[in-house]
Amino acid sequence: MTVAERTPARRRRVGVLALQGDVREHFVVLERLGASPVEVRSPSDVAGIEALVLPGGESTTMSMLLDSSGLSRELEQMVADGLPMLGTCAGMILLAREVLDGRPDQRSYGAIDLAVRRNGFGRQVASFETDLDVKGLDEPMHAVFIRAPLVERTGTQVEVLAEVDLPGEEGRRRPVVCAEGNVIVSSFHPELAGDGRLHEQLLFNVEGD
Repeated sequence: MTVAERTPARRRRVGVLALQGDVREHFVVLERLGASPVEVRSPSDVAGIEALVLPGGESTTMSMLLDSSGLSRELEQMVADGLPMLGTCAGMILLAREVLDGRPDQRSYGAIDLAVRRNGFGRQVASFETDLDVKGLDEPMHAVFIRAPLVERTGTQVEVLAEVDLPGEEGRRRPVVCAEGNVIVSSFHPELAGDGRLHEQLLFNVEGD
């Protein structure tokens, strides 16, 4: 994945799953990039969107709300259609193929071939920040990890774009930014640091369709 040094050709209509989590921060980043973000709360909200952001939050709660809102089937269809997507933290969990420690009724949508473990970097008290080298970016990305999921397995078609040492275990590196096709996921919250470069790549994936 490389981030082109250009502005997308026109304002893209980007949905942000707004059932729970840090929706506002994604809106701010997308608007700064010239996109037109829209809140996605019900099936009617997905009409005309060209990409989807799944924010951080609480993945089990978001999974239940996807079912109760009627959006679960819509998300399945968007995954099947290859809609460009960006998932951060809980969004990574929802888009992964396998959640190793999820509740029996927790949904994952298989948009990217990963096996993840919820809160794999530790609970809230283990939150941390660091600067990451991300493939395709000229400068490090400041990453905010809050109850972050841990990637335990990557599929053969998944490109690992950034890794980080497990806290207190230098040399044991795990993927924290991954991409497959039009899907990008991160274990951390780039939007909380105001960094829009993964969102920028999402918009370029729309341009490439």
